[in-house]
Amino acid sequence: MDPSGAVTPESFSFVHLFLHADWVVRGILVALIGASLWSWGVIIDKGFRFAALGRQADRFENDVGGGRPLEEVAAAAGDQPRQALPRMLQAALREWREARAKGLLAGGEGQAALLVQRIDRVLDSLVARESQRVEDGLGSLAIVATASPFIGLFGTVWGIMNAFQAIAVEKNTNLSVVAPSIAQALFATAVGLAAAIPAYVAYNKFSTDAGKYAARLEGFADDLVTAIQRRLAERK
Repeated sequence: MDPSGAVTPESFSFVHLFLHADWVVRGILVALIGASLWSWGVIIDKGFRFAALGRQADRFENDVGGGRPLEEVAAAAGDQPRQALPRMLQAALREWREARAKGLLAGGEGQAALLVQRIDRVLDSLVARESQRVEDGLGSLAIVATASPFIGLFGTVWGIMNAFQAIAVEKNTNLSVVAPSIAQALFATAVGLAAAIPAYVAYNKFSTDAGKYAARLEGFADDLVTAIQRRLAERK
């Protein structure tokens, strides 16, 4: 409202509604805006990370499928690669070298089966850790997506209660008096939905991406185990 008490379009602006809201509603709005900014930070970070993981996995799988020896591909990845696929390849080859150094490769089918099982367990452990790592941050998106509408609704209920109390005190039900107070209350629900909807969409999107990436790691692990079994068969 302007100084004369008349309702103007500015009475329904974001700044005006926030500044003239009840202190509880104002606190809820601040919390929701903070949660929205946090979720957008997670969304942007996860978007870039999943895109980078996909590109890196594509390049490495092309290197592995390019016909070069696996030892050469693993060495080209460096001593401590950050990506999961090179670490998986290096772990499998490390188990292979240790078994060969101990003479286990000449121990018959029983020793060969134990080597394959050991490599499979090592790769499963790497897949589990990497899957957990790429899912970090998704929990915060789930919290924002599920809690924000209810927090906003609480602010709306609180604001409407105060608006009706003010109407009862002033004994004035004129729409120009009621509308700004109701708008302030409903504003909390609008902000809650604005925070929840992107977080909900992003959570489902990134959960699907994380599942696909985990499946890709598991497929690569199966390919490595098959490659090791092929080597063992060739040594017979």
